[in-house]
Amino acid sequence: MKRAVVLDRDGTLIEEAGYLDRLERLVFFPYSVDAVRLLNQAGFVVVVATNQSGIARGLVEESFIHEAHDHITARLSAGGARVDGYYYCPHHPDAVREAYRLRCDCRKPAPGLLRRAAEDLEIDLTRSFAVGDRWHDLEAGAAVGARGVLVRTGYGRISEAAPRPGAAPAVVDNLIEAVTWILRQS
Repeated sequence: MKRAVVLDRDGTLIEEAGYLDRLERLVFFPYSVDAVRLLNQAGFVVVVATNQSGIARGLVEESFIHEAHDHITARLSAGGARVDGYYYCPHHPDAVREAYRLRCDCRKPAPGLLRRAAEDLEIDLTRSFAVGDRWHDLEAGAAVGARGVLVRTGYGRISEAAPRPGAAPAVVDNLIEAVTWILRQS
């Protein structure tokens, strides 16, 4: 079983853009490619797990999520880095699109996305890390035994101001600092 780092997408790997609906609004942090490449070189499986309720709310087409992930993959690949798997939740209990209106096990803080990644990619979640800018990113990790790292980018500073006990052993400024912290733990 492999170790993994499960990254939130918006506000962690890329800049927070609200409901991302166009590629020109997809902006990488300047250190994101380097951070992912360092994880790859250290032997971690890298997973992106993201809530995408914009689909359920009728603000984003599901096909765009795949387009955005292809764009991220291409940008990472150009820098010698890779994400091993993308997992997203399109659901929301108050969805305007009826097909997506449900309480599911994949919307973080539920751990369904992480469990699916673990099954698909042979990950030992108890030896893994969850990195995100919101408490629900880390609560999903904690639910399966992964250690959490809160980044202050995206909504991280707001999250940090309302701490949740036990949700994150580390709070750092950004993804490259999260990777540094993770590598020191390993």
